[in-house]
Amino acid sequence: MQVKDVMQAIEEKAPLVYQEGYDNCGLQVGDPESEVKGILISLDVTEAVVDEAMARNCNMIVAHHPLIFSGIKRLSGRNYVERTIIKAIKNNISIYAAHTNLDNMLHGVNAKIAEKLCLQQTSILAPMKDTLRKLYTYVPMTAADKVREALFAAGAGDVGKYKECSFNIEGKGSFKPGAGTNPTIGEAGGPREWVEEVKIEVLVQKDGESKILKALFESHPYEEVAYELIGLQNYDQEIGAGMLGLLPEPMTEWDFLSMLKKAMQTDCIRHTEIRGKKVQKVAICGGSGSFLLKDAIAAGADMFVTGDFKYHQFFDAEGRIVIADIGHYESEQFTKEIFEALLKEKFPNFATLLSNLSTNPVKYFC
Repeated sequence: MQVKDVMQAIEEKAPLVYQEGYDNCGLQVGDPESEVKGILISLDVTEAVVDEAMARNCNMIVAHHPLIFSGIKRLSGRNYVERTIIKAIKNNISIYAAHTNLDNMLHGVNAKIAEKLCLQQTSILAPMKDTLRKLYTYVPMTAADKVREALFAAGAGDVGKYKECSFNIEGKGSFKPGAGTNPTIGEAGGPREWVEEVKIEVLVQKDGESKILKALFESHPYEEVAYELIGLQNYDQEIGAGMLGLLPEPMTEWDFLSMLKKAMQTDCIRHTEIRGKKVQKVAICGGSGSFLLKDAIAAGADMFVTGDFKYHQFFDAEGRIVIADIGHYESEQFTKEIFEALLKEKFPNFATLLSNLSTNPVKYFC
């Protein structure tokens, strides 16, 4: 198995096109063609994690947080990032990260938190837009079935849980083949031709665009394929930030915080003023989720579980919701389980190990 095989397995579940603009997901250190002997899964990548990988005979690290966020101008060991990169390169250890692309998946980081809290009827809190395209193409009736099937096989026409969705309009097209052409109908330099055609319309996910266009060009009989690919501003209900869910039964705010502390294995929860109301609808966001506070309030959540709230941001709750800040590391620590399940499903007989280290840079004096 090669590094590129691991990359492909992860990116099938969390395509890189869905990472946020500030992020830097993907292979950060290493050769995609190199052989993988063992994989160590960690939340972060530090010098200690590289040491652990070496000690446990792993030459690839799969992490949630990228080691490299911004440009590296030199490698002289001035900080932990440079020292970690140097150590990984010296010891032929590849480093791969799946961060906000995994955060934004329906079955990603937030789904794992929802699982730990036993939330039901979960949905994306802030669906992402601009992830869909509308593909129009014009096909002679005799080839419409072939082209349509090729598009479906490549992943076009998916609408939520529905597959092979398309809209078809029959009409008559015209063209005049110029000199040097090789038309399917008519002759080069000949007169205008008329042909019975079908206009096929299908939805295309952003991450599948190149594969679907390849299928269109390979299956279409025309020398020059007429098509349009238009970006849509629709919100994608299966991709986006945060998650909303319901507890099986309402509970008091204090009982919820107690359950939350135990379920998420955190030493401390910072929270806003208790409102004296029952908790049933819960909003969650792994990592730094303060940007979703307005969405959580608009969704009618009773509690918002996340990390990294700043002092003045707590005021923004204004008694309309209880913010429960459990810490960045604490909210994402179980992300390792997502990678483990994904890789063991794809490579059941391969050594995939969870890091034994806590990479949390924040310590608590209790």
